[in-house]
Order: sequence, then structure tokens, then C-alpha cells
Amino acid sequence: MNTVREVKIFRVDVKAQRLEQRTDYLAEETPLHIFLNQIHYATILCLPTLLKELAIGNLLSEGVIQTTKEIQEIRLEQGGKCEVRLKSSVDVERRISISRPFARLVVSACGSPDYWPLSKLVDRLELTKLPMSWQLRAEAILESVRQLNNLAETFRKTGGVHVAALYSADSELLTYAEDVGRHNAVDKIIGAAALKNTELSMCFIATSGRLTGDIVVKAARMRIPILASMTAAISSGLEAAQRTGITLVSFARGNRLNILTYPERIIR
Repeated sequence: MNTVREVKIFRVDVKAQRLEQRTDYLAEETPLHIFLNQIHYATILCLPTLLKELAIGNLLSEGVIQTTKEIQEIRLEQGGKCEVRLKSSVDVERRISISRPFARLVVSACGSPDYWPLSKLVDRLELTKLPMSWQLRAEAILESVRQLNNLAETFRKTGGVHVAALYSADSELLTYAEDVGRHNAVDKIIGAAALKNTELSMCFIATSGRLTGDIVVKAARMRIPILASMTAAISSGLEAAQRTGITLVSFARGNRLNILTYPERIIR
């Protein structure tokens, strides 16, 4: 499926007082309808790539499944339908009730429209603080964020998507993904890594998206200790990182970065 749509536009140059017709490119957005044991779980508006990885990553990062071994079968069908059958030992209703409300619409811009106070959500999920088990050079973070520009082919063409990448503790690129939603891009790399049985506690994420509370909670659920972005963090991201033990890095650009929490993980 195409990820980019070619369109005709009219470009106005105000200074030159000129109007000209040109070709431009838009990122495609398509719905992914996820069904758990034949019951609708969520509809995610996304870029039509790595759809199985997106479904798996979302289920993992939202706490609906704890490991890919709980999946008996996953099947992509026509019309953007993803059928996920979980093993009988999984109490699906209980998992969903603990994580978030059932059968919601996840939009590309801001995630789920339902709301749960972050402090209560972190407590409800019983997320223990991540240990200080390894350290990362600051230059490795800056280099990983620089690489996002090279990886983001769809972004360079459209300017309309986010990119996220997963790196090992040795700064090896493990997987990356683009999507119209920053949440989706993170879910895709989590899903791709889970399918390869990657030990996520020895990894870090670099992303182009804002560092919000829900993104941090996704990382905390997966025990990923470092989350870095070329853009800003907001207060919910700061609070979630403080409560879960994640090192939060914002504005990683050029030769500088801002460490908001747990700076002891980053070495100069």
C-alpha cells in the first residue's frame, strides 16, 4: 500500500506576486481496526506500514498483553482489519480494564480521547521504577537523533509524519518506523522489537515527537530506561518520567541536549 499521495497544489509567492501549479506529496492515513478474540478493541489512524508490528506494539505498550507468547494468532485482512486471537489463559477483559477503556478511537494527532489522571494511572499500573543498570554517552543520543533525518524518507517527502527508532545500549540501530502519529511510530518499533525477542531494558528510544506522559508510560511499561527527542517535553512527560525512573532527554539537537530526569544515566 502506498504511503504517499501525489497531489496538485497552487503555490503562492507573495513577494514575487506569482501563482504557480506544482506537484506535492501528502502522507497517507488509513484506519487499522484491531479485534481481540473477535471483539473490537481499537481503531488506529496510521500510515499503512508495519501494521502487524503496530498492533502488537500497541497491545504491549498499553498493557493488554505482556509478551508476544500470549498471542495465539494474528492476521491482517482486507479493509484494514487486524484479527488478534489471544491464548485462553489471558483474561482479556481484565487486562483492558486495567489499562484503558474499551473500543476507543485512537487518532493520529494526540492519541486516545479518553482521560485518566496521570498520577492515578501510574499508580494503577503498578509501574516500579527502572533500575540504573547501564549508562549512555551523550554523544550517542545526539547521533541517534541526527540519524532520524536520514531514516525518515516519508517525512522528507511530505513533512507530515513522525519517526521513532530503537537503539541498543551499544548505539546499534535495531528498528525504526514512521507514522502520522507519534504514538504509532513508537508502538511500531516496540512491536518490531518484540517480534525479534529484543531485550528492551537494554535499549533506548530516539523520536521526533513531543515527550508526553502517554509516550513515557509506553516506554515504562516496556522497561525502556532512556527516551530522547529532538523536540520538547511537556509537564505530563516530566511527571511520568519522575515516577517511573525514566531518563527523559529533550531538544537533542546539534551539540546540546536537555536532561530532565535521572541524569546519572548519561555520561559526557
